[in-house]
Amino acid sequence: MLRQFGTYLLAAAALLVSCTAADTTMEQENKKVFRYNQAEGLSSLDPAFARNQANVWAATNLYNGLFRLNEDLYPEKDLAESWEVSEDGTTYTFVLRRGVYFHDSEIFPNGKGREVTAHDFVYSFKRILDPATASTGAWIFADKVIKNAQGTGYADNWIEATEDYKLVLRLNKPFAPLMEIFTMPYTYVVPKEAVEKWGKDFRKHAVGTGPFKLKTWDEGNSLVMVKNENYFKKDGNGKPLPYLDAVLVSFIQDRNQELLNFQQGKLDFMSGIQATSVDLVLDKNGEVRDELKGRFVVQKVPYLNTEYIGFSLDEKTYKEKNHPVLDKRFRKAMNYAINREELIKYVYNNLGTPGTGGIIPPAIKYFKDKGVKGYGYDPAKAESLLKEAGYPGGKGLPTIKLYTTVQSKQMVEYLQKQWAAVGIPVEIEINMTPTHQELIDNSKVNFFRSSWLADYPDAESYLALFYSQHFSPSGPNKTHFQNRNYDSLYVKARFESEGFNRLDLYHKMDEIIVEEAPVVVLFYDEVLRLTQNNVTGLEPNAMNILDLEKADFMQGGVIQN
Repeated sequence: MLRQFGTYLLAAAALLVSCTAADTTMEQENKKVFRYNQAEGLSSLDPAFARNQANVWAATNLYNGLFRLNEDLYPEKDLAESWEVSEDGTTYTFVLRRGVYFHDSEIFPNGKGREVTAHDFVYSFKRILDPATASTGAWIFADKVIKNAQGTGYADNWIEATEDYKLVLRLNKPFAPLMEIFTMPYTYVVPKEAVEKWGKDFRKHAVGTGPFKLKTWDEGNSLVMVKNENYFKKDGNGKPLPYLDAVLVSFIQDRNQELLNFQQGKLDFMSGIQATSVDLVLDKNGEVRDELKGRFVVQKVPYLNTEYIGFSLDEKTYKEKNHPVLDKRFRKAMNYAINREELIKYVYNNLGTPGTGGIIPPAIKYFKDKGVKGYGYDPAKAESLLKEAGYPGGKGLPTIKLYTTVQSKQMVEYLQKQWAAVGIPVEIEINMTPTHQELIDNSKVNFFRSSWLADYPDAESYLALFYSQHFSPSGPNKTHFQNRNYDSLYVKARFESEGFNRLDLYHKMDEIIVEEAPVVVLFYDEVLRLTQNNVTGLEPNAMNILDLEKADFMQGGVIQN
């Protein structure tokens, strides 16, 4: 379907943003323009900071890595042409695809993008570990690659270009899910010239190899990516990819306004529905409302995202050394006080699965029917545990402040009532998403709503949340949970190549998390994806990746905005 640029509603206040002269030209030429909204906001186009959905979606379409995930969430070759693994599982040798070029940019001679070589991957990977970069993805390599002789840092040759198109990676010990790690945006290749020219501002001057290249980014208003005419991939019929001419991203924070724009045909795709709007799409049984069937495509699929409430277990963040949150019995009481089935049914119209297991969601392959037993709804048990902890009926408990964002307001208000019913006083503080994230990452809050969207489709991605060497802000352990037995099992599982043995270790770790209760697992997410009927080439997946490489519109005329 041919598309036109028009003016777009970009905020809840209904402010209109005018098109640039170049965009107007695209309108006149009837270019194919795909439009989606990013309610959570976008903080960086630098793959070194691809830690949330907004950043990941942008990086996925601007860059490439050695591997990518296919529709079944298995790694497949991207910039890697072939690879070999040593018998001891510690040395990986990759042969790169030739003829892949960075986007045309002023950083290159005559503005023409140069060919990618193994030296670019060496630079990109070492940049992730460089403290000066302060990448949120440093943890993906930090405890895996070989150290120097003194053990005080990393060996110079942990990543090495032995030839222009041959890359060698050396690990300290085998790591079973390494190929999944290489599908993460953190590992995407970037040109040294761009980082040296723009420094920290590389975040808004993306230069990659992906199907689209950056045109403009007006922060908070719009992002425009245009077709990379030199992209190296073709479809099965030999037609160059991508099919689209451009992608326009808006940043409407009000999810209800976003849904309205989609229904009015001003967006081609949206993912995720605000709790206050889910009634507009799903009935209370979680089925698509009859009046919407046929108007657009609704896809409801399992999502590798676990929603939870986290406790900070770092004693240094508490003035009182005997704060109730530091008592496991109190944390368990907060778990038993929640009716997760009711939460899912009445707040989310059964969009999701109650979190009555551990941190690992059932959407993870081989965990669907074999997950651990978590917490059910048992207010009597909650009251009993409070009494054991020295707070009968909640007597003597301080008011605990729960930090969250406006998107979760309805959910946390429900939780607040459930906790109050057993005598636990909870106060809610709402912040903007970037502020909320900064507070959590830097251990400035003790009780917070969070979620974990798997970086790669392996249970290890969830279990990494509680490894003591992964403390935030440089790692994903935001609760600062520490447990020797857990750490020992985690290290053992990372180096275990036998799948069934590794699964057994994963179960034991998940059981420790249930027992120690550093989090309140609320539910395992399902994603609701809405697309206009004329959109093709977008397949849903449990990672909810938005890969527009093969997205297109069915032919049939020009849609007026």
